Amino acid sequence: MRVLYLLIFVFTSSLLWGQPAKQGNVPAYKTDSTLANGSLRGTITDAVSGVPLAGATIYFPDLKLGTSSDEKGNYHFDQIVEGAYIAAVSYQGYASIVKTVSIQQHTVADFALSPSVVENENVVITGVSKATELRKTPIPISVVRKPELYRSSATNIIEALTRKSGVSSLSTGPAISKPIIRGMGYNRIITMNDGVRQEGQQWGDEHGIEIDEYSVQKAEILRGPASLMYGSDALGGVINILTNTPGPKGSIKANVVVSNNLNNHLWGLHGDVAGNVDGFSFSAYGSKKSAGDYQNKYDGYVLNSRFNEMNAGISAGIHRKWGYSQLILSNFDQHTGIIEGDRNDEGKFILYAGSPLERVATDDDLQSRSVFVPNQRIRHLKLVSSNSVKLGNNRLSAVLGYQRNQRQEFGDPEMPEEAEGWFDLGSFTYNAAMHFSEKKDWNTTVGLSGMVQNNRNKGEEAIIPDYNLLDAGVFVLSQKKLGNTAMLSGGIRFDNRNLDLQEMQDGNGGIKFSALQRNFSNVSGSVGISYFPSSSTTLKANVSRAFRAPNPAELASNGEHEGTGRYELGRSDLNSETSWQFDLGASFNTEHLNLGITPFVSVVEQFIYLEKLQSQSGGDSLTDVGNGDMATTYQYNQQHATLAGFEVNLDIHPHPLDWLHFENTLSYVKGWFATEVDYSKNLPQIPPFRLLSELRAELGKPNQQKLLANTYVKLEMDYNAAQKNPFTGYNTETSTGGYTLFNAGMGTDFKTKKGKTVASLFLSLNNIGDVAYQSHLSRLKYTAENMATGRTGVYNMGRNFTVRAVVPLEWTVK
Repeated sequence: MRVLYLLIFVFTSSLLWGQPAKQGNVPAYKTDSTLANGSLRGTITDAVSGVPLAGATIYFPDLKLGTSSDEKGNYHFDQIVEGAYIAAVSYQGYASIVKTVSIQQHTVADFALSPSVVENENVVITGVSKATELRKTPIPISVVRKPELYRSSATNIIEALTRKSGVSSLSTGPAISKPIIRGMGYNRIITMNDGVRQEGQQWGDEHGIEIDEYSVQKAEILRGPASLMYGSDALGGVINILTNTPGPKGSIKANVVVSNNLNNHLWGLHGDVAGNVDGFSFSAYGSKKSAGDYQNKYDGYVLNSRFNEMNAGISAGIHRKWGYSQLILSNFDQHTGIIEGDRNDEGKFILYAGSPLERVATDDDLQSRSVFVPNQRIRHLKLVSSNSVKLGNNRLSAVLGYQRNQRQEFGDPEMPEEAEGWFDLGSFTYNAAMHFSEKKDWNTTVGLSGMVQNNRNKGEEAIIPDYNLLDAGVFVLSQKKLGNTAMLSGGIRFDNRNLDLQEMQDGNGGIKFSALQRNFSNVSGSVGISYFPSSSTTLKANVSRAFRAPNPAELASNGEHEGTGRYELGRSDLNSETSWQFDLGASFNTEHLNLGITPFVSVVEQFIYLEKLQSQSGGDSLTDVGNGDMATTYQYNQQHATLAGFEVNLDIHPHPLDWLHFENTLSYVKGWFATEVDYSKNLPQIPPFRLLSELRAELGKPNQQKLLANTYVKLEMDYNAAQKNPFTGYNTETSTGGYTLFNAGMGTDFKTKKGKTVASLFLSLNNIGDVAYQSHLSRLKYTAENMATGRTGVYNMGRNFTVRAVVPLEWTVK
């Protein structure tokens, strides 16, 4: 509770400090002495016709402050902090403008947007000290905005992000997905949410991400090491998800979203509201999803693939001349079935297999939405205090977060309410940084960040011990403008992690987990350059060193990992993983062609993996897990590994058919051990080559006064090659056949005669051919064999039709 009191104190204290904003001046823009003290205003128009754009937005990420233009295209800020900040000006159907606005006194800044359906300009905050133009970051970053998520038919946020190059999903059904970036996942990927690292049970196969896609406003995907900014665990990349975006100044905006997936009868409902009145910002959202079992042509309805989910959040903040302070509270609650795949000789699914209650699932069972045993319930409570204070010409930012993640596993059908496993994880994270003002084209940030964490087992069974973790790191980052043609970026960081694993007894009074204390220290850093030989060409190069300390599961596991058939043992002498990664990038953006190429190589020392143990007789080592069942025993080990690959993005929109787009995304990665592991050198969980091609027609001009606007029709091909190089050591993985899916979609905005959007409709049809396929990264591929067909495992979702309706609402506040 002391952590909660500290966060509330930071927020309430900042409310007492609030004062009116100072005046400012911007040499790069027009000034008007008649304007109010500390104001910024201007007009946003169509660059071709000069027509004002009503509803265009201008947003300052570092200030968490934004507004939208009125019917005459005018916008204004009455209170804004002096200094130079990145501004993003956007309007649907137009190319965004991203540029630095220097705010000093009485500022007027006008913007003219060009009609375009290609978005090349973006602001990113992932892996950088402050908001930065995407083009100027030497590391590869992809951005996913809310309109793209509306067009998706994914059942969770990670699946929705797999359309971006280099991103895959390790899935256990439609509700549970873990991000895989360039072949790395689990604790090698950090998920950030509203400024804090999302701390759940990342080490487990069946542990997903506790964020629902309806609440996401924007996502940024950093492909590659990011320990410089985030410390341990950012070895493979970062997914930064923003669910809380303050409302536009002077208005209140709301959205109501209704969604339905026909395949698994998923119903989703979401509502959100956000506003900013006299410098006080607020937002609130709520989401609910309920899904039955999904189906495909080989398995029919897949028993217990159902789930129910609720998520809610609120925020409140204040913006004054000294900066801003914001408090965010969210609560996620998901109850999902665990798919086992047991079937009888006729191929019908068996309910409660292996228990006295075992029986064949009835049609009523398959149509129900109530989860059966085995199942899991995940609850995630989060409180975040985000603050930024102006200190002279510099700025101090501080983000404090408290999270409580509870995961319960229910596995006994005779006692369905008793949690056999219950992980209770508490985490307090902190990040403070001083952002110094630009001097001689240098932008420098000095900061510290870390985490205090504890885990407690509350269930009958435990596979990892109770532990306490203490993290602390200090870093320096700097950017140097090299004229108008290049940007040099780099920095260095030192981290220390202390782990205190506690002794725990088993049910017979013996020692199941021995006490263990380990301390891990490491240095990480990076240096990179972005070079702009012309307005259409960008070249990038980056070298980075990152690390990951072994997690408690790898150090001290002692138990059967549910759903894998493995009894896992930790190894207390494991060392930290360290990596050197080399990234190159080239992008060419012209009026009718956009091309990006990003090759990479990553060398990982002390890569941690599971190795099967042998018995004294030479066979597999087996462990009794109760009721006469035996599980194969594995133990963690480590050695050197290498990953290499590339991503290619190509968008062709030929003249004069500017409304037609042919977008292509290619991703490829290969990973291998330095020394064979049971006659296999391939790393586990490496996705196959993938080609995603989309032919899309954008119909109508974005600002035309018609009842339908921003209408699109698309046809998509999703080709996944066969994975013929799996990690076959100890029969961990098997080869996976290739498959090609065809998808289609369309959508439009409904507008009034005055051009106001009253509703948006999105339709999509995935897997048109109802192809039966198994993703190489689907854990359901290794469930029980169907004795009637001889096919092993459960297949992915078949044909699916999705309809989504969005109703926006807006009120002006004076």
